[in-house]
Amino acid sequence: MRKILVLSDTHGYLDPKLFKYINAVDEVWHGGDIGALQVCTGISKLKPLKAVYGNIDGADIRASFPEDQIFFCEEVKVVMTHIGGYPGKYPSKIKDLLREHQPDLFICGHSHILKVMNDKEHHLLHMNPGAIGLQGFHTVRTALTFEIEGREIKNLSIIELGNRTSLPS
Repeated sequence: MRKILVLSDTHGYLDPKLFKYINAVDEVWHGGDIGALQVCTGISKLKPLKAVYGNIDGADIRASFPEDQIFFCEEVKVVMTHIGGYPGKYPSKIKDLLREHQPDLFICGHSHILKVMNDKEHHLLHMNPGAIGLQGFHTVRTALTFEIEGREIKNLSIIELGNRTSLPS
């Protein structure tokens, strides 16, 4: 069994409140718009990290992380990218990616909108953890935790870190 924390859209800010959630899981997956390599360094000091770059990420992050991650966790095939849309509203590039790899779990970020949906057409679970950073239009900063045991995805929980505010001075 693996416990996973999925987050996205940190935009360069790693909230210290996240550390207790990072410490409670086996792996952290970041769905892009990292914003600063220090975010990844901070997470990687505590737990293994899988990440993709997002549209705001510069050359340093793009050199460190791919646009798409395709991997297995236990017996669950995962595809993770930043700009992914959602079931019924995938861009054509994402439709092709899903058809080619046929994942059980599809993770993306970008929209800043927390969304977990079954995609009946592609036979997968779609997850967007929302945004955990301070920049964007979202009101509440969110992330997701869940467990993977064999082929089963279970014990999904939403993390709310409070309202989005300005960076501390």
